[in-house]
Amino acid sequence: MLLLQPPGVYAPQSDTRLLADALRDEALPPGARVLDIGTGTGALALLAARAGAGSVTAVDVSSIAVLTARANAWLHGAKVSVHRGDLFSPVGTGQFQLVLSNPPYVPTAPETGRPGRTDARWDAGRDGRAVVDRLCDEIPDRLAPGGVLLMVHSVVCGHATTMHRLARAGLSVRPVRRARVPFGPVMRSRAAWLRQSGAVGPEQRDEELVVIRAQR
Repeated sequence: MLLLQPPGVYAPQSDTRLLADALRDEALPPGARVLDIGTGTGALALLAARAGAGSVTAVDVSSIAVLTARANAWLHGAKVSVHRGDLFSPVGTGQFQLVLSNPPYVPTAPETGRPGRTDARWDAGRDGRAVVDRLCDEIPDRLAPGGVLLMVHSVVCGHATTMHRLARAGLSVRPVRRARVPFGPVMRSRAAWLRQSGAVGPEQRDEELVVIRAQR
């Protein structure tokens, strides 16, 4: 899929593709309401629209990403409503049959995370869970009965913790896609700190990505 990908917007990569594969495996109910959190270029929102969703809403904290996703939806003739905001804040109290999310999940050293130096595309606190935990806590009330969350992140930030947190909230949880990929530029740039902090092994130069499926 040809997409506009301006600087400063998270471009589709391995985690996006893995989540897209999981989305293709998901049977959308007729008229399904879909929400894509952290949409970036809008790639997953466009895929959901193509899959026959009744309505697709996309959200991102970045104004550049919002403009990009809107432009890509227009270029592809897709009906996607794109809003700027944090997690569920732009969508009121609405519930969805499917929520997609590729949240920021890269562990971030304290000096990297100082105000003005963070990058919302991937920086996610010292353990990489600053956004993931919030999403786990808020998602149960945002899924319609039978609704599904598909979320991708790295094992480096603790997929077992995510699954336990979602299960504790009463959702049925399982991993549906896995892939091992080499460290990208961001992980390579902080590999020494990640090894020192114990987040990755001494010789580790790759990471496992996991798509977690949680159903209400």
